[in-house]
Amino acid sequence: MAEDLYVDPSRASFDAFKALPRDTPIHMLNLLRFRPLAQYPAGHSHAGRGLTGAEAYDEYGRASQPIFAAVGGSIAWRGRMECMVTGPQDKQWDLAFIAAYPNAAAFLAMITNPAYRLAVVHRQAAVLTSRLIRFAPLPAGAAFG
Repeated sequence: MAEDLYVDPSRASFDAFKALPRDTPIHMLNLLRFRPLAQYPAGHSHAGRGLTGAEAYDEYGRASQPIFAAVGGSIAWRGRMECMVTGPQDKQWDLAFIAAYPNAAAFLAMITNPAYRLAVVHRQAAVLTSRLIRFAPLPAGAAFG
């Protein structure tokens, strides 16, 4: 069975995101699986450079970080997967992190920024499949519930 590949949101998913409140803090869980070799569009300055997906994602991080910081974004948590304890063994992730935004409007401002739109080509070249899940942060503490 072929794996479903997701790099960018569908129109329906993005519309659902935009329909949620825009004035409350959000956390975005990112699960990423990189391509062995980045796939840039023909004619892009990085096409044919032989970058790995991880290297192309690093390019994305360098290019998008100033925009991310300018909208008030921060990384709340980041980790490297070691083992799937519960879940499908064929789902492996190279990187996982939670990006925190002061509100959904900040996220929307970031992704519509012209400089971000130039940077995102590195993400698209890097990522084989991903999951991006919006969460409303709840208070942290010692209990699960």
